[in-house]
Amino acid sequence: MTLEKTSQFVARRSPGADGERIITLAALAVGGQGGGVLTNWITAVAEANGYNAQSTSVAGVAQRTGATIYYLEMCRDTGRKPVFALSPTEGDVDILVAAELMEAGRAITRGFVIPSRTTVIASTHRIPAVNEKTAPGDGRVDGTAVLEAMGIAADHVVAFDMETVAKEEGSVISSSLLGALAGSGALPFPRESYEDVIKASGRGVSASIRAFNRAYDCATGKEVAPQPQPVSNPTPKLSVPKKLKSQWLALQKRVSDLPEPAQEMVTLGLKKVADYQDIVYGAEYLDRLEQVVCLDFAPYRLTQQAAKYVSRAMCYDDILRVADLKTRGTRMERVRDEVAVNDDQVLMLTEYFHPRFEEFVTTLPKALGRWLSRNRRFEAFYTHHFDKGRRIRTDQLSGFLALYLVSAMRPWRRKLLRHESEMAHVDAWFNKSLEVARHDHALACELLANYRLIKGYSDTHVRGLSKFARVMGALDMLQGRPDAADWMCRLREAALSDENGDALNGALKTVLSFTQMEAA
Repeated sequence: MTLEKTSQFVARRSPGADGERIITLAALAVGGQGGGVLTNWITAVAEANGYNAQSTSVAGVAQRTGATIYYLEMCRDTGRKPVFALSPTEGDVDILVAAELMEAGRAITRGFVIPSRTTVIASTHRIPAVNEKTAPGDGRVDGTAVLEAMGIAADHVVAFDMETVAKEEGSVISSSLLGALAGSGALPFPRESYEDVIKASGRGVSASIRAFNRAYDCATGKEVAPQPQPVSNPTPKLSVPKKLKSQWLALQKRVSDLPEPAQEMVTLGLKKVADYQDIVYGAEYLDRLEQVVCLDFAPYRLTQQAAKYVSRAMCYDDILRVADLKTRGTRMERVRDEVAVNDDQVLMLTEYFHPRFEEFVTTLPKALGRWLSRNRRFEAFYTHHFDKGRRIRTDQLSGFLALYLVSAMRPWRRKLLRHESEMAHVDAWFNKSLEVARHDHALACELLANYRLIKGYSDTHVRGLSKFARVMGALDMLQGRPDAADWMCRLREAALSDENGDALNGALKTVLSFTQMEAA
């Protein structure tokens, strides 16, 4: 058995007397990246150059929780019929093509990439995975570690932002991946054969050829390869109507009277709050901050924390907010840019909504909402007929108008039940922070930062509120301790570290244990 396996491996990997050698290639891509098109192109190139080739694919579980693995084996046609494998195995991949940076990292951890053998061709752009998006805190993974791992694990690496190359040429990433593969020299085929296969495909040929040529030049060093730019939050722009200019200038004057170290953060928060609701809401925001300034001192960290998290608390996510964001022109432009829609193409956009009973009744006027929330018969009726996922086409007039009308309810937001409950919660948190600031400045800063735990809407919002309440509930145990601020920060980070709350449970037990010991 051992001898048979060894001889089989040698026969597959080492050139024989007749020059036989099987080349293995694995490509990892997610939906919409053209992984199937890429492997079909590579297969066609191999066959055009006198090779036998076979490609297979193993689909991932779902979008961004598991990429589809396309696997291809090829060898020169010597008249003997080869036996090809159906899927890649550890240590048995000559070329690894990754359509996104983290897919290259996953391939390394799975053993597909080995030194002195594997050529890695990877796009360095990022598409956040589901577990990165659903993390309570900042779940983004640092791509620098993956790039460093590729340099160690691979024999040869071709890595640059192939998504940008494709978008700038009006194509999709499969074209630039093929160009990078051709430019790497990992396959013994001439450049012209790749171009001929693209031309024979008959769809989007000119754009695909442009993306292929640019990626080829980047891979061969003839052109400086683009790399992903650091993610930066754009400065919000607020368009103020002329009739409100004087009121807005008055708010800006109040900002200029605040301590200089906090003015930048306050300005950003003010723009966010005014854009969320109106000028009066912005004045309420500054009223809160002016209470904080009276208790603060240089370098005014407390004011900066309040400026950031009070604006976040006042701009809670409700159905009105979601509808507003989904019907803004800036969002349409962003989506068109992300999917690289040309002027002669039509973008079809479907939004998914699932409004729960609680979200519906809290979007009603206070009295009506309270009455319906206590009506179990109405709750059962709503659950039976309306508590289900809905898909709304915002590229169509009917769907867009439906969301636009919901967003137009913004002037009445203060009269809704949701606003009343949110502001009661904000007032309790803010007043408690002011109370603590009078005797423990550092702890008050951490209490303000605890609002980071609350985000989103629906179930996400409920989970955030639960964690927030548990972390704030530890205040009584920590007050008066010299390390109270440090422990409050630890509790918050534990709550952010996992969705289930296991880390927070452990941290709370630790706090309880040493407080009980001290009391004893």
